[in-house]
Amino acid sequence: MTSSSVSTGQPLRRRPVASVLALAVSCLLSACAVGPDFKRPAAPADGAGFSSSALPAATRAANTEFGTAQQFVQGLDVSARWWTQFHSPALDALIDDALKSNPDLAAAQAALRVAQENASAQEGFLYPNAQLGYSGSRQKNGATVAPTLTSGVPVFNLHTAQLSVGFVPDVFGGNHRQLETLQAQAEAQRYQTEATYLTLISNLVVTAVQEAALRGQLQATRDVIVIQRKQLDLLTRQNALGAVATADVLAQESQLAQTEATLPPLEKQLELLRHALLALSGHLPSEDHAGHFDLQGLTLPQQLPVSLPSRLVEQRPDVRAAEAQLHAASAQIGVAFANRLPQFSIMGSAGGASTILGDLFSSGNTFWTIGASVAQPVFDAGTLKHRQRAAEAAYDQAAQQYRSTVISAFQNVADALTALQRDADTLEAASRADKAAATSLEVARKGVEIGSFAYVSVLTAEQNYLQVHTALVQAQASRFSDTAGLFQALGGGWWNRQDVASSANP
Repeated sequence: MTSSSVSTGQPLRRRPVASVLALAVSCLLSACAVGPDFKRPAAPADGAGFSSSALPAATRAANTEFGTAQQFVQGLDVSARWWTQFHSPALDALIDDALKSNPDLAAAQAALRVAQENASAQEGFLYPNAQLGYSGSRQKNGATVAPTLTSGVPVFNLHTAQLSVGFVPDVFGGNHRQLETLQAQAEAQRYQTEATYLTLISNLVVTAVQEAALRGQLQATRDVIVIQRKQLDLLTRQNALGAVATADVLAQESQLAQTEATLPPLEKQLELLRHALLALSGHLPSEDHAGHFDLQGLTLPQQLPVSLPSRLVEQRPDVRAAEAQLHAASAQIGVAFANRLPQFSIMGSAGGASTILGDLFSSGNTFWTIGASVAQPVFDAGTLKHRQRAAEAAYDQAAQQYRSTVISAFQNVADALTALQRDADTLEAASRADKAAATSLEVARKGVEIGSFAYVSVLTAEQNYLQVHTALVQAQASRFSDTAGLFQALGGGWWNRQDVASSANP
């Protein structure tokens, strides 16, 4: 046997078609997927910390009921029910109710189910699909048309039943990459649901603290009003005796009226906060059954967790969601790449056709067909190429969004830690100022009673005491709010909940 080929000392080049087919078979057997394999971004080093300066072991301690020092414990895990550390049964009941009734949380959970079901639906494209069909009709042939039946009967019933099977081999992994995309998007939605959960709880805690602070301000205002009314009674009696001028009485009346005028705005804010709490817990304003909150009913947590930087990116649901979106964008590059390569399909069908239903599968009435096809895009004016480039650009965008989310996460923790330290400093100063203002007011009142002080000193002392005491209440509330902010910034402990799969723990 001779060959017409001329030996040149070089290996023969494969024909393009043969090369493509060889690559297709190889990819099919090895289940390869074109495009980049996703690699998780590296976590920040633990030595990076959250600030350029060293974190103290504890905050300052002020000499007040709420002024105890808070300790920063490196590496302490975050409890799944961190809000219970405020030791408020009313707050615990409010949050438990909200987790059952809040519509935003329920909507996020439904969105998660949608994403998970879409990912499961995509798995079907990895397997053959089969359809069983039947059709029946009554027909009449025209006189000039060749008869449909060999018998030549012009009017007849036709029954056809067949099983059709189709399969699109995922030679280059396009379907696998699309499944990977949807699974990553479902993962992103899962962490977005956790973020909704965390945001809801944090908003409830902060709103409850705001209510407690307002009640404290209202009480302080009412206390000052009581003092001012007593002072007005004293001045009225002294005026009747000719000991003080009428102008002093009028000045005290004006001061009392101004203080009383501050009550309605505070009461309005309190009602609006109550409405906000009810809305967050999934109830209408008319369904007010939540407990009332005051600062005395809250306990300041003494030990505060400070997660390691490498753990923070695992704990923050927004960072995990951004990472999942980055994963989805990576998989989409593979999808776009696979769309530029040959597409294979295999199909087949078998069945029977007869004028008598019972003879559908009798000898001579059955049929079958089997075939395969391959299609390679040849010219599309660059559409598929630009779609791949768009997918690559989308990945670059997702990478920068992930980086931005990580930076924001570290900023949130740094802000919370700084706020807690400064809150303690503020409370310590506000506590000293409050004691001084209370003493000054008492001295001024006694001085006016015995006539050694001018009346204007009492007016000044009353105004100063109200302002200083209000600042004290706000400083106390800030420690509670910023403590909740730290728990939120650290991720809220979702990984310690019993309903979270252990495989997802950070």
